[in-house]
Amino acid sequence: MQQRTRALLASGFIGVIFLLVQLGSLALVEPFQQAGYQAVEDPQDPTNSLVYVAAILVMTVFMLLVFRYDVELLIRALIVFASVYLSWYVFSVVVPPVATYQGVNVLAVAAALALGIALYAYPEWYVIDASGIVMGAGAAGLFGISFGLLPALILLTVLAVYDAISVYGTEHMLTLASGVMDLKVPVVLVVPLTLSYSFLSSDTPDPTDDGDGAAANGGEDLAETDEHDESDEESAADDIEADPMDRDALFIGLGDAVIPTVLVASAAFFSPESVPSLGVPGLALTLPALMAMIGTLVGLAVLLRMVLKGRAHAGLPLLNGGAITGYLIGALASGIPLLEAIGLATYL
Repeated sequence: MQQRTRALLASGFIGVIFLLVQLGSLALVEPFQQAGYQAVEDPQDPTNSLVYVAAILVMTVFMLLVFRYDVELLIRALIVFASVYLSWYVFSVVVPPVATYQGVNVLAVAAALALGIALYAYPEWYVIDASGIVMGAGAAGLFGISFGLLPALILLTVLAVYDAISVYGTEHMLTLASGVMDLKVPVVLVVPLTLSYSFLSSDTPDPTDDGDGAAANGGEDLAETDEHDESDEESAADDIEADPMDRDALFIGLGDAVIPTVLVASAAFFSPESVPSLGVPGLALTLPALMAMIGTLVGLAVLLRMVLKGRAHAGLPLLNGGAITGYLIGALASGIPLLEAIGLATYL
């Protein structure tokens, strides 16, 4: 019972991390837009999503090749560099420019470099989670102001399908996750179940183990009772009855927090002028964005319930599905026609 309680508390902490990424992206939407950080000329162009998906596929193939040929340090260096780069975007609009050099916010650069140094030198779980929140909020905010509603919906739908195929079909996403976790970088968020847990000194779990292997193998072992002694039978029985919640930490991909939050930020930034802001200080929050947030968290709750049963699952089908459903409910409740809510009105 105590382990179950810890697992539930850790699940709640994952929810808090997701919420911080969502709120952070909403706080960054307007500062990013004012700073001119919109990444594309036409955010309503649906091909923007396809270009991004293609980039993800290329990067996935590259990372799989890197792990195959044992040059993981290259990936670690790239991810740490990306962490510094993304955090600089965040700090450049958050940290007051009290000290500048040739127009560059010196304190923002120093904060981004400090984050990168911490990740490289001491990637403990709380360093990874803190940097993941900064990176996640920054990435979701940047993509949110760069992807209109239709491109954002296309992006979430395509990536949800791809995630399901790569986890349940080809399973290459599990192989990728296994390699990335060993690098100890903020691509995977880590939430311990005990105060004494250390990500640095612990063995990372194997995502390719679906949690059912012990039971399946145990069935075969028990069928061959003549070839095993009593202690082997007891060991097999213990494996069968292993509690899926008997683990040191919970792990979830940073992309699972970022991708649905892109729609949250897009719903806040690209909602029609007729949709009023909810008036939360410092946040570009509208009802469609709020409902997308709630939908994501509902999807997260269902996902964690499934994961705690002992098997790896694709996160984006539930998370993106929840975000899209929540967004559409909020948009329709705000009086936005369905075709306009999904961004098709301008094409009809």
